[in-house]
Amino acid sequence: MYLGKVIGSVVSTKKDESMIGRKLLMVRPMLADADNPGQLKPGANTIVAIDTLGAGEGELVMFAQGSSARQADGLKALPVDAAIVGLVDSVNILGHKTYEAKNS
Repeated sequence: MYLGKVIGSVVSTKKDESMIGRKLLMVRPMLADADNPGQLKPGANTIVAIDTLGAGEGELVMFAQGSSARQADGLKALPVDAAIVGLVDSVNILGHKTYEAKNS
């Protein structure tokens, strides 16, 4: 699993039938910042992930990629490579709280 920040959404009116009604979100992976120990920084890439939990823009999420993404409930037969599988409440790195959800 990886941490990522939801930065937007994707709308696709023409897609595989199995994907109809599925919410797609743009996720920017977050990495530990070597220059600022105990902090997170955005990665360089952006991925499209299927949302299984109702995540929203700006939220920090856990996501799975590859065949692991299809292990989430109801995704086994879908053509997905990334799935949001957790909404993050807080992150502590090296004893420092680096993230806390607004609703925690």
